[in-house]
Amino acid sequence: MNNPFQHDKEELKELLQQFENLKAGKRPSFIEEESFERIIEYFDEKEQTQQALEAAEYGIEQYPYSAALLLKKADMLLALRFYKEALEVLEQAEILHSSDSTLYILKTEAYLALDQQQKAASVLEAALENFDGEEKIDLLFELADVYDDYEDFDKVFDCLKMILSIDPVNEEALYKICFWTDFTGRNEEGIKLHQKIIEDYPFNELAWFNLGAAYQGLKLYEKGIDAYQYAVAIDEKFDYAWRNMGDAYMRLRKYKDAIEVLEKVLELSRPEEVIYEAIGHCYDKLGNYAQARFNYKKASHLNKDDSQLQYKIARTYMNEANWETAIKSLETALQMHTLQPEYNLAMGQCYMEIGRLEDAITYLGNVVRVRPKKTSGWIELLNCLYKAELFEDMLEYAFFAHEQTDAKPVFLFYKSLAFFALSKSKDALIQLELGMSHNPKLIKKFIAVNPSLLQNQQVVELIAKFKKNK
Repeated sequence: MNNPFQHDKEELKELLQQFENLKAGKRPSFIEEESFERIIEYFDEKEQTQQALEAAEYGIEQYPYSAALLLKKADMLLALRFYKEALEVLEQAEILHSSDSTLYILKTEAYLALDQQQKAASVLEAALENFDGEEKIDLLFELADVYDDYEDFDKVFDCLKMILSIDPVNEEALYKICFWTDFTGRNEEGIKLHQKIIEDYPFNELAWFNLGAAYQGLKLYEKGIDAYQYAVAIDEKFDYAWRNMGDAYMRLRKYKDAIEVLEKVLELSRPEEVIYEAIGHCYDKLGNYAQARFNYKKASHLNKDDSQLQYKIARTYMNEANWETAIKSLETALQMHTLQPEYNLAMGQCYMEIGRLEDAITYLGNVVRVRPKKTSGWIELLNCLYKAELFEDMLEYAFFAHEQTDAKPVFLFYKSLAFFALSKSKDALIQLELGMSHNPKLIKKFIAVNPSLLQNQQVVELIAKFKKNK
């Protein structure tokens, strides 16, 4: 039995020999037009572009009216970055045969390479009128890429929409339009478009997925979940639909449902840090810190350089008042990012809890140095200084914090606390009254630091005065 592949191989070998004979001027040197195309394709596949161009030129010498060979030559010129020469060849090809969509695609490539996006778009826009079906779809994809290139993103969406009006279940267009619907924010349009597709093709899982994503873009999470559920009913292994459904459940704070769905993602695809982290987040929100930690650790094994995961692990220990172990995780996080304010703040809080106030002050000092405008770091530092009975330092920092945070009234209460601790009652009452006049609700923070101040008659009278005025 003859082997067809062997036959093709022999035939090609013979053609290449004929081509060598032609170049050497030996006879017979006649090669058919289609055979030239095969020779060009062979060299192109072997990435021997210069030889492919040479074959195209020999072919055109024998067949000067062959649009197909001119297109091949233009293609090779583009590969070799001779863009202007390619355009000249394409002009010749257009005179001979203007109804080949490849001509316009190659022209577009040349104009894009010359950084003439507007010309590239004009070529395709004009060509669209003369084509339909598959060829029109190819041109529209090309045009979408041109619009993307010069950042006219709404027109990218329009091209994909046109493709779907010709072929509503075109897989590439459905994949792409999902991204561009979100990127351009044209979610309402996306919903109508995919609802129409689903009416005619109710078992197209991509259309259901895109519908869900468009609803999610409008924060209509319940409707998004319904659409994703249809997508996974059609294709149970559609892991992106499960992922998005998990995200939608998290946004609805339905953490148990989110966990169930995200665990399905782990069944369907290779383990991923982001999925374990999301599951950890859900358990964290449910107050199941051991399970949260278990998942954060799994995520951390997949990405050892993510300091944020070490911080999240530390927070689960902090929520369980396991301060010493939290410190170990925070040390790992801080080795990666020494001055990260969140990590320093947490470390300061842990050291405060175990009574190592000097260490706590060091870490909290880092926080306010890096983020002097942020209130939380200053509050923790001032609480720590109060605990350490460093009242002079506390007073100095309370003034500095008030100044740095654009006069946040909470620091008036901290000034008052420091003055009381330094037995300067008159100054303390002035600051307290000032604080109460700005925001009387902050008295709760003042009392929380030192409840015994409620035994001070003047403090009680001052609070009563503001309550009465209210």
